[in-house]
Amino acid sequence: MSKADAIFVSMCKDILEHGTTTEGQRVRPRWEDGTAAYTIKRFGVCNRYDLRDEFPVLTLRRTGLKSCMDEILWIYQRKSNNIGDLATHIWDAWADEDGSIGHAYGYQVGRISHYADGDFDQMDRVLKDLREQPFSRRILTNLYAFDELHLMNLYPCAYSCTYNVTDDRRPDGRLTLNMVLNQRSQDVLVANNWNVTQYAILLMMVAQSVGMVAGELVHMIADAHIYDRHTDLVRELISRPQYEAPKVSLNPEVTDFYDFTTDDLVVENYACGPQLKHIPVAV
Repeated sequence: MSKADAIFVSMCKDILEHGTTTEGQRVRPRWEDGTAAYTIKRFGVCNRYDLRDEFPVLTLRRTGLKSCMDEILWIYQRKSNNIGDLATHIWDAWADEDGSIGHAYGYQVGRISHYADGDFDQMDRVLKDLREQPFSRRILTNLYAFDELHLMNLYPCAYSCTYNVTDDRRPDGRLTLNMVLNQRSQDVLVANNWNVTQYAILLMMVAQSVGMVAGELVHMIADAHIYDRHTDLVRELISRPQYEAPKVSLNPEVTDFYDFTTDDLVVENYACGPQLKHIPVAV
């Protein structure tokens, strides 16, 4: 059975059985009818996925992997903050009349910083350092720009990626690229597997671009929560049958990070349960 399913079920049970509630507290999110959206939460959740074993996608219900990849390309490759550059509509609620989500996500990736050896945006710096000094402990992206939070329509949830290289003495000589994804807040039902698969794909693309193999994705969530109107949906979801993980790979001919498209993602034998009929989203 899919290891991602087992991790997800264990996390959800832990939140439901041992979490604390925000009910009665002053909370920002609201349901569409204006009611306060309360949660059951766990602090400091850490999940580990090894991409050398299998791709971490749920089989309890389908995750739209090409849509996940498109959003990652929107942020880290296109470096856009405009929903007009994104195929899905998941960011529509946070966009202004011009389609901008403010100085968030892709805008921050594309900001130029000055280094002793030149001027680079965050993604170009990561790619350069992984090629030239892969064992540096300073290779990361950070979207949480405190000086520009007031210009963001939504503060970044998944906000930093730290890349770390290990030499596992592979027969083909390739190094292993690992990532720590830090997330300040997560709506577990709506976003957990979406974020996990997104950043697994990002890790795979970056690794392939620098001649490495994708290794571990370590996902740190400060506030992992299930909304009050999601609890029954979560209980139903985690009771479902689980299937073997599909095979997910990238077109091996693409070796430049900026050449990847969603057509380069190959998904084989993805067996899964049905979609949940309606998931309300708190904004």
